[in-house]
Amino acid sequence: MRTFLDRLYLLSGVASAVCLVLICLVVVAQVTLRFIDNIAFLLTGDRYGLMVPSAAEFSGFFLAAASFLALAYTLRHGAHIRVNLFIRNIHGRRRNLIEIFCLTAAAGISIFFAWNTFLMVMDSWQFHEVSFGIVPVPLWIPQSAMFAGLVILSIAILDDLVTVLRGLPPSYRAHEEAEASLAEEIEREI
Repeated sequence: MRTFLDRLYLLSGVASAVCLVLICLVVVAQVTLRFIDNIAFLLTGDRYGLMVPSAAEFSGFFLAAASFLALAYTLRHGAHIRVNLFIRNIHGRRRNLIEIFCLTAAAGISIFFAWNTFLMVMDSWQFHEVSFGIVPVPLWIPQSAMFAGLVILSIAILDDLVTVLRGLPPSYRAHEEAEASLAEEIEREI
């Protein structure tokens, strides 16, 4: 099960990275086509209207997908912004209880958002909602990426919750401790 979950988180992170590459490709294509159109105007006096239809809209969809699909991967690697000034000085059973409380609250919130995103996807599907751009994209498609990201995040949080309930440290703590020891090592060298 551990291997499956780690691969799921990695796949989600890779999908997020692919979305970022797609944003780059859309922007580069849009800039290139506008440049060619401007050169054609200088040479011929005519504009051909070269562009990527709905480029801004597609970039926005890819950005939303990248943001949500990256959530679980970044959680597992300790890359989320967390305020741990309070908890880093607490150890043992008290820290575990606080971690359990925080992870339970986070799981509840992420499951709540995943459920409501699912309802939004179903509404978009049922009512055949499309985007307003030049290219009418069915909204359930980009919303599905949001839903998938939230479901995988919920799984990752529940995974860490079960880990803490078993008395083991959550995944993100290992990365925090590695960063702290690296900072101490750098400090000693200076």
